[in-house]
Amino acid sequence: MNNHHIAVEFNLIIDKLKEHALSQKAKDALANLTPYLNEDMCVRKMAETTSARNLLDTTGTPPLSMMENLDEIITLAQAGSMLVPEQLRSVSSFAQSCKYLATYLSKGEVTGEAVAVYGKSIENLKDLRTEIELCIDYDTLRDDASPALRNIRRKKEHVEAQIKEKLDHILKSRKQYLSDGYIAIRQGHYVLPVQRKYQTQFGGTVIEASGKGSTVFMEPTAISKFQAQRAELAIEQDSEERRILYTLTATVVDYAPLLRRNMEAMEALDVLFAKAKLSAAMKAVPVEIGGARRLNIRQGRHPLLAANECVALDFAMDEHTSGVIITGPNTGGKTVAVKTVGLLSLMAQCGLHIPCDAGSYIAMQDSYWCDIGDSQNISQNLSTFSGHMTNVIGILQRASRDSLVLLDELGSGTDPAEGMGIAVAVLEELRQRGCMFLVTTHYAQVKTYAEQSQGVQSARMAFDRENLRPLYKLEMGMSGESCALHIAQRLGLPAHLLARAHHEVYGGEAPKHAPIKAPKSRLERTQIEKPTIDLSEKFSMGDSVTVLQSEEIGIVYRPANELGDVIVQVKGEKRSFKHNRLKLNVPASQLYPPDYDFSIIFDSVEHRKARHHMGRKHDPTLSITYDDGQ
Repeated sequence: MNNHHIAVEFNLIIDKLKEHALSQKAKDALANLTPYLNEDMCVRKMAETTSARNLLDTTGTPPLSMMENLDEIITLAQAGSMLVPEQLRSVSSFAQSCKYLATYLSKGEVTGEAVAVYGKSIENLKDLRTEIELCIDYDTLRDDASPALRNIRRKKEHVEAQIKEKLDHILKSRKQYLSDGYIAIRQGHYVLPVQRKYQTQFGGTVIEASGKGSTVFMEPTAISKFQAQRAELAIEQDSEERRILYTLTATVVDYAPLLRRNMEAMEALDVLFAKAKLSAAMKAVPVEIGGARRLNIRQGRHPLLAANECVALDFAMDEHTSGVIITGPNTGGKTVAVKTVGLLSLMAQCGLHIPCDAGSYIAMQDSYWCDIGDSQNISQNLSTFSGHMTNVIGILQRASRDSLVLLDELGSGTDPAEGMGIAVAVLEELRQRGCMFLVTTHYAQVKTYAEQSQGVQSARMAFDRENLRPLYKLEMGMSGESCALHIAQRLGLPAHLLARAHHEVYGGEAPKHAPIKAPKSRLERTQIEKPTIDLSEKFSMGDSVTVLQSEEIGIVYRPANELGDVIVQVKGEKRSFKHNRLKLNVPASQLYPPDYDFSIIFDSVEHRKARHHMGRKHDPTLSITYDDGQ
């Protein structure tokens, strides 16, 4: 999986797939899932997911096995190691799961599900399972695993009963020598706790002493011969148990090829049903996928968003359309729309169902290339613009006619005029190359490019003018229009100001209404009035200007105040200049739409993140401090 897949959050889809798998091998296989580049293979994988989903819906969850450490157990057996009862029980449990799974898949044969064919590749392991279960009870060998083992264990139990009987008699008859009244086992010997001072009178062998040394644990002389018999029987028991375990291990080795064959089938089914379970969880459906250069997503939903909070997406590109340019207000859903198209396309090409309506179509791609999100890299000292451009240049070097390219806010993070020029140049290169591309933008000139270029289609995110809120709905074939003047009018901006604003943006006749001036104070009326110039109208925020002495290019951050001081951002730094030291290059009205978010240019990433956080909830620990250049 490459960084471009991660940009549309495909890695999170993989994480969800892995949650639905049982075995580690299946999880590992899903972790390496990438789009199939062969159309026939992709169609077949989609059909397999559909078949598994049908069987899951009609028959329930399949009885898959986790196969924990099973491969390691078989390898140890083949290497000559003796398997212990716990390991043998794991083999038996797997054999039992194979039986249940074969029965489960046989139900799919009735309805003709393609996935049922896996049942024919599952080998019968009944004899192996029976042989292990006859000898193993949970994690121990059964007494009747062999006649010899049963006989040895009975003799040993009889000797131990004799030992305990003798010790019980000594406990009662010689309790004056004991420090406590219980029977213990130390170093494999039955012993009694004797006071050290009576060690010689008690008679027997000291096996161990207490920590303080006041008590010694002694094997009385009366049970020594029984203890010797017990030790001899323990050796015989261990020898017989090892013989049985080696015999069972050899049986596992004999069945190793069949076991591994079943493990492969189990792993494949685990992967397949993980896809089916994800499909069910997302209420997803199979879609048609092929080589035609078109996309048609009907009521597509972002698979990582809650269904009740997600606005469905209708998106279409016919074979005559190379790219779609999406415009609209900030936080209006442009980025989510682009991610949804990319993510659903990736999922479908991996043979996964996608959350959409039936009738959708996904085009095969040879690669997916994305530049989405903040591309700053502190370790490499890259700005947001530099990071984005590094990604875009890499994409242009590798994207082919059969690629899908997703670019979010192309050309942003720099001088608007230059950023717009770069955006148009990149788009034209992608169009000439013939690859499919989706781009979001704020630039008015890019909207114009979309309207005038063959094979490029416009789209916009809808906006509720009455309630002044985004609708997160994509409208194909329409360019996003500015809502700033409408919002200002709804909020009560005076008509003469609206007229002036409209004139500055769209041209036409000059406004007929002069601005209303505030009444002068009594002190002002008593002073000698001097002719004044309204310096505040000389420059506007966003104007591109040249500093006359240094010939540096900058962007106006704050228009001139009453003293004629203008704050200009030059090379990322806000500096103050007198208005007569600046020359206007391009007015803001020609560089970007009226609703352009200037925080992209003037705010740091930290400020934008803080503002976003503060917009969601009050946080007394956050504050935003602006440097006005003074």
